[in-house]
Amino acid sequence: MGSSLSKSELERYNRQMLIPGWGKKGQKRIKSAKVVVTGAGGLGCPASIYLAAAGVGRLVLIDRERFELSNLNRQILGWQKDIGRPKAEAAVEKLKALNPDIKVEGMIVEITKENVHQLLEGADIVVDAMDNWKTRFIINEGCVDNRIPFVHAGIFGFYGQITTIIPGEGPCLRCILPETPSDISRFPVPGVTPALFASLQAMETLKLITGLGETLKGRMLLFDGERVSFTIMKVERNPECPICSHV
Repeated sequence: MGSSLSKSELERYNRQMLIPGWGKKGQKRIKSAKVVVTGAGGLGCPASIYLAAAGVGRLVLIDRERFELSNLNRQILGWQKDIGRPKAEAAVEKLKALNPDIKVEGMIVEITKENVHQLLEGADIVVDAMDNWKTRFIINEGCVDNRIPFVHAGIFGFYGQITTIIPGEGPCLRCILPETPSDISRFPVPGVTPALFASLQAMETLKLITGLGETLKGRMLLFDGERVSFTIMKVERNPECPICSHV
């Protein structure tokens, strides 16, 4: 895919290209980028929509599951007619319809220690849209080993957190969470919470690609939706981290 912008692309992305420092140069970077979204659920669906709308040239969605009725309150790329369909397949169909100028690929596969390097190959940025910690830490290690920036978010009810991990420059997920949190198979979630954090993940991703602004590297944003309270806390590298201390 070439990095030049067509007449229709110049029109489609006109409003975001008006941002100081973005312009054609930033848009060409976005067009040339490959972003892997790990999970097509409550976080992955809206994050993918905004990344596709922004013109990310190659978007890869990885999810092994199929849409269920109980997903539809938050997983907005799954519609009533998609119940029973693979999430990655149904999501890719809609993203291609949203923006035919980009390449979108769906992978119906589970992310494991054995395949993570292959799945993330060539990625410029990885978006963590998972719903379990085991897989998050596999992705974290894969990103550190391959020096790929990794935008993590996690949500629960009206609460959520987000940080941006840049291997070698800031803490990785294992630095921040030395012990793996327990997973809950069916945790409470309204659609609005993952929508908020997916938007922030997409924003962090676009900032990383364009080089604009300041990311959440070394910081974690916490949100309490019941009180509408945002808190940013500093997070630091662990010099003895078993995952990233060698980077």
